[in-house]
Amino acid sequence: MHARFQASMAFWRKGSSVSIHQNITSIEAGSVPLHTRSIRDIADSLGYTSDWNWSWSNYKSMILAMTEAYGLRRHLEIGGGRDPLFSPGELGVHGIDVTLNDLSQKELDLAPAGFSKLCCDIAAPSTLAAIGSNRFDFAYCRMVMEHVEDTARMWRNIHGLLTPGGAALSFFPTLFAPPFVINELMPERLSRAVLHALFPDRRDEGDNPKFPAYYNLCRGDEAAITPLLREIGFRDVVVLPFYGYSYFWKIPVIKQIDAAFTQVARQRDWRTFTSFAYVIARK
Repeated sequence: MHARFQASMAFWRKGSSVSIHQNITSIEAGSVPLHTRSIRDIADSLGYTSDWNWSWSNYKSMILAMTEAYGLRRHLEIGGGRDPLFSPGELGVHGIDVTLNDLSQKELDLAPAGFSKLCCDIAAPSTLAAIGSNRFDFAYCRMVMEHVEDTARMWRNIHGLLTPGGAALSFFPTLFAPPFVINELMPERLSRAVLHALFPDRRDEGDNPKFPAYYNLCRGDEAAITPLLREIGFRDVVVLPFYGYSYFWKIPVIKQIDAAFTQVARQRDWRTFTSFAYVIARK
């Protein structure tokens, strides 16, 4: 289940393992001992900014930094499918074991060897009974939660799957950024046609197809998500907001108007109009 920006993925994938190692080294060299760092400290040590490019280029670095900071070795990549975040060779380098999850067995069959695989709906009521509790130290997903109808159930299941002290990170697009509002309001058939016209690589036969989106609880504001996560049992809930996207870059005039509005929203941190967010929490 992957609806994501190919260009953005290419951007962070081009970053070498050396740059990621340098980012983590800078954290280790910080004034605060690694094991006492908060989630916010880790993000700041990676140079966090609310520009949307940071969210894509530092997703992997953030996961690795948290892995080292909190000793998170057993990972669950939700929606990993054919295109996991880590290569098989990186698992040994970073000392992690990654289980790939996807709704589609076909997608998992296309994934490289070297991973455990789990075909199921993480948001289903029967998930915990089928998989078992306290199975993973770290669960994360990118561009997945906007496609889930019962997001609250998914968060509850993730909490149950995590070991005490484990962590979860969800990276998703947010309402009420204009392109996502349009996508939510527009009939699926029409929104699919528009997206395919603007971004041919997002066609169904490609590596980055479009899936129906619901955007339930996909917000960049703590007030929208933190109460639920705390009620579930998470602690240290952090929402990192991001502003900007590439959807209107091919449309003259609208592109300039949207860029100006996005700049103001980012400068004033108008959380109603974030474009993406990391929601990070610990059990």
